[in-house]
Amino acid sequence: MIEVTVKLNFEGKNYQTNVIVSKDTPEKQILQMAREQVRRQWTN
Repeated sequence: MIEVTVKLNFEGKNYQTNVIVSKDTPEKQILQMAREQVRRQWTN
């Protein structure tokens, strides 16, 4: 498992979040997990 820092734009604002994934996780899946993490944090 590795920790990946992801910077992304969500609803016009920039966020940075960490995602813990296995080494062979595709980049697309990592980005999807990061977006979901930010979405859950700010829509609850």
